Amino acid sequence: MTDPRIPTTEGRLPEDIVVSSWMELCERVYDHSWQQDIRHFRANYVFRGLSDINYPLNTSLQRLGGPFSQLEYHLLRNFKKYGMSDGRESMHSDWWWWAVAQHHGLPTRLLDWTYSPFVAMHFATAAMDQYDRDGVIWAVEFVQTHQLLPARLRTVLEEAGAKVFTMEMLERVVSNIGDLAALPRVAGETDRPYCLFYEPPSLDARIVNQYALFSVLSDVTLPLDDWLRQHPRLWRRIVIPKELKWEVRDKLDQANITERILLPGLDGLAMWLARHYSPSNLPPR
Repeated sequence: MTDPRIPTTEGRLPEDIVVSSWMELCERVYDHSWQQDIRHFRANYVFRGLSDINYPLNTSLQRLGGPFSQLEYHLLRNFKKYGMSDGRESMHSDWWWWAVAQHHGLPTRLLDWTYSPFVAMHFATAAMDQYDRDGVIWAVEFVQTHQLLPARLRTVLEEAGAKVFTMEMLERVVSNIGDLAALPRVAGETDRPYCLFYEPPSLDARIVNQYALFSVLSDVTLPLDDWLRQHPRLWRRIVIPKELKWEVRDKLDQANITERILLPGLDGLAMWLARHYSPSNLPPR
């Protein structure tokens, strides 16, 4: 039997959903979206689009390499020190600083996700230099993921009647942790790694337009895809074959899912225009 944790030669996993058309892609990202209790099509999934199916779900801190787990505290400490040097840094919790640092490119243990499958499609198809390889969309069921949290964290969600944490909710449990490695202990769990999702503050239009949220693993050294493969019922992967990327990209552009909207500003505008006016490699029909 094939080990489901080992990718095939193309980077695909045996359980991957490989779509063959735009219509099938739209159908698959909305699988399991009907919720009988509220009578709405609102899936409890978050999405992350990757332009190369072989990319792991490593955080920017993990990609830093070296003794990265030992550097996490120092990275954030110096970001706080130089990012707000008038003494106001103590006004904000580490959860706030994590979000700001991630937003501005500091290596952190956070990983970006979106509630929007179309935003995930954008990031899976935006890199034109990777149209020779399959893209992939990870979909993770965040409600079931949070059922695996320590009781102290689950209680916060239940008392708020929420499915995803806000920064303020997390601050009630683990505020201003000086040593970020203390997260599992402070939350009441030391032996079993867990994952939580939280919504950042609306720092700017980019976060708002991307419908963004972050994942946090309690074990900073553990890659998220390794943790997910220990819980196969929590996730699925939808593969966008390289042959389909141009069509998906063009249809997203016409739906106004572009860098101009998702990365507001002149940089995003320039990125969109450069790609929009690039020649297509699609064969004539």
